[in-house]
Amino acid sequence: MTATIYHNPDCGTSRNALALIRHAGVEPTVIEYLKTPSSREQLVMPIDEAMLKPREALREKGTPFAELGLDAPGITDDTLIDAMLKHPILINRPFVVTTLGTRLCRPSEVVLDILPPVTRPFAKEDGEVVIDANGKGGL
Repeated sequence: MTATIYHNPDCGTSRNALALIRHAGVEPTVIEYLKTPSSREQLVMPIDEAMLKPREALREKGTPFAELGLDAPGITDDTLIDAMLKHPILINRPFVVTTLGTRLCRPSEVVLDILPPVTRPFAKEDGEVVIDANGKGGL
């Protein structure tokens, strides 16, 4: 299986999704999207494949969302995409693309939808159990 994660190492959700991917035995391509800005096509592709609207892929907290007026009525999808390209911190994370699909992995365990079955125990970095000792859990 191939996998790509659009990752922000400063984000706990992104770190947990990456750890779950590796726990499933998959070594993904890791794209630190804040260091390696996407082209318009590279940004739109995972949003479309995850069946989201650009507004659903926007991050508000800790970003220039409000200063840019992106909450104003009538803002077009193209305007939102342009803002995300100019300010990648506006892109919600992590997006994960595998041969089984594409998801915005918030919460991180959403990634289990697009990975091979995982039955070994796994806990997030804060200790929250995602898969217990009996192989139960997930979404």
